[in-house]
Amino acid sequence: MQSIQSQSYTKPRTKTFDLVITSILAALVFVATMFINIKLPFGQGGLIHLGTSMLLITSILFGPKKGALAGAIGMGLFDIVGGWLIWAPTTIISRALQGAIVGKIAWSKGHRGDNIGLNIFAAVVSMPVMIAVYYIGQAIMFKSWVAPMASIPGDIIQNVVGLIIAIPVCIVLKKTPYFKKNF
Repeated sequence: MQSIQSQSYTKPRTKTFDLVITSILAALVFVATMFINIKLPFGQGGLIHLGTSMLLITSILFGPKKGALAGAIGMGLFDIVGGWLIWAPTTIISRALQGAIVGKIAWSKGHRGDNIGLNIFAAVVSMPVMIAVYYIGQAIMFKSWVAPMASIPGDIIQNVVGLIIAIPVCIVLKKTPYFKKNF
């Protein structure tokens, strides 16, 4: 009887904890996107911001589900409240896919975001997907398959900057007691 009671209390607590962590991660992605965002002088509205690095950090440290949700919610919310509403659907799709891809690869083969080479590979593999979704979204919005090409360099820069920041941060965080104990 006690083990049944114990299980009934453990399951909701785990779901609640996951919900809280995911919400915090989405908020961190949102804040990182708002904190520094530099409008690029070329393309169709590209920004360089810290949200990409936070998305990569989240996906590497917490896996594909939390990475996808945090990226989609955090950056989608930024578009909604930051005056980029037209971009929100494209952002939500592209960042959910990017977070899922990074997390899935970083957490593959028994790893849990603890292999630096795999983490870098995961981020690099996710970049063309993110860029392609934004390209298609822009092509639909602007009714042109040519105009979105101007945004590709900015998307590449944004992802490379995110990767350069995310990998060292993940290395440091993986050494903390929380990640040593829980992951």
